[in-house]
Amino acid sequence: MLKPNPLATITVLMAAILAVPSGAFAASHREAPITALDHKADITDFFAFVSYDKPDKVTFILSVDPLLEPANGPNYFPFDPNVLYAIKIDNNHDAVEDVWFEFRFTTEIRAPNVFTGFVGAGTGIPAPGNSPPPVAPGTPIVPPAITALDGPGSEGLNLRQRYTVTLARRGPGNSVKRTRLGGHMPLFALPSNVGPRTMPNYPSLFKQALYQVGHDVRVFAGTVEDPFWIDLGAAFDSLNFRTTGFNVPGVLSDAQDADDTRNFATDAVSGFNVNAIAIEVPVSLLTSDGKKHAASDPKATIGSWGTTSRQRVFVRRQPTTAREAQADDAWRQVQRMGNALINELLVGTGSKDRFSMDQPRNDSRFAPFFLDPLLARVLNAVYGIDIPAPPRNDLLPLVTYAPPIAAAGTPAGPVADLLRLNTGVPPTPVGKQKRLGLLAGDPAGFPNGRRLGDDVTDISARVVAGVLNPSFNKAPNNRIGDGVNVNDAPYKNTFPYLGLAWDGRNRRHLDPGEVGGGPVN
Repeated sequence: MLKPNPLATITVLMAAILAVPSGAFAASHREAPITALDHKADITDFFAFVSYDKPDKVTFILSVDPLLEPANGPNYFPFDPNVLYAIKIDNNHDAVEDVWFEFRFTTEIRAPNVFTGFVGAGTGIPAPGNSPPPVAPGTPIVPPAITALDGPGSEGLNLRQRYTVTLARRGPGNSVKRTRLGGHMPLFALPSNVGPRTMPNYPSLFKQALYQVGHDVRVFAGTVEDPFWIDLGAAFDSLNFRTTGFNVPGVLSDAQDADDTRNFATDAVSGFNVNAIAIEVPVSLLTSDGKKHAASDPKATIGSWGTTSRQRVFVRRQPTTAREAQADDAWRQVQRMGNALINELLVGTGSKDRFSMDQPRNDSRFAPFFLDPLLARVLNAVYGIDIPAPPRNDLLPLVTYAPPIAAAGTPAGPVADLLRLNTGVPPTPVGKQKRLGLLAGDPAGFPNGRRLGDDVTDISARVVAGVLNPSFNKAPNNRIGDGVNVNDAPYKNTFPYLGLAWDGRNRRHLDPGEVGGGPVN
């Protein structure tokens, strides 16, 4: 096994990031064999960034359950009550969680004889005058439209989910202190957007799903539009990208690369939804000493990742009981995600499940995948571009604490797939954010954390092609892209930043040849 230890070169190599001129793949949608079979536990994306409008807070978002077709009733897409969803933070640079948040869901069926999870219209619809017996005319048949998550207006929420949030902190002697945030306050997950008759004011429901749970923490859970974008079909057709601007597939022209507002190929994720958990936390709750630090302080940088876990043995509940399952074993991790695309692009298929179930502190065993990635050799073979020779030490900055993300003097820690974030770097205002993040000189963007609008497909492809090494920061390596530069729906500018779920009745997906659908070739 290769033993990476060229940390002395990291500073030089990471400095090269900022020198790259501004200007593939699904983030993690079904990327490993087991999670492809277990979509409820499948993490699609993980985000961590300093809140755009509150620089003293960090927002984490864990998206799961990929490619949800908005029209797919009658159950739509509840969270799995048998999955433990968690967001974990390492604040002392050893790749072990020091602070973490756990989310558990429960499901209630409020009207067992109703055939769908969500129903409602106007002020309600009674049985008409010709209603056959034994249902008398005037008997309420359809409840009022769903306008609330609880109380009046929620009668049509037949399938409703509550959840709990637990803050865990590691203490002296490896002890763990757990605190249930919000006490026994009811927290309801936002259901799917069924359609305008059933849910005539979905934005209002969205707002109702935002909760303050104490410790100056806010949470949200529910179905949202998938914030990721990519020409998925072209990427997995052996990198058969549709871009034409440079007359070489997979390479963007300067004008295309500089345009962060429109697409030149099809967003294959357009029109799909995903389930997301978002939490906004004061920086002081995350750092090792409970303080916010300047970017130049090693204590300012944290590492984070998301996990899903199941109990090894469980029996599904009886349909007539409220218990979700009977379990008799501890939690076993199903999947994890830190940096975008690590397991998707770098780890071999035969090792993906092991990677998913392992802990970041053990990632040195996957170092050969990081230091001679097959994807780079595919780019070399398909496009004929020059790539660095192994060992690919230029990729180490993504898996250790190093400048310019972490301050000089920060302990590098073990090789570990963590999404590192320097909490002392101020957020870039929304209108000035660059989709290429650090590669475009935007210091608050990926790989310094990850925002919703960071184009991790293009960034990751270029990094794999060697642009962190100054000798390979050249065309066409630094113009590789899938031609999809922007999401198909707007994000919000405040917590939880996610866009509204597409509604089932009016949903559609972009195709090549349409506006925003890219070329047909």
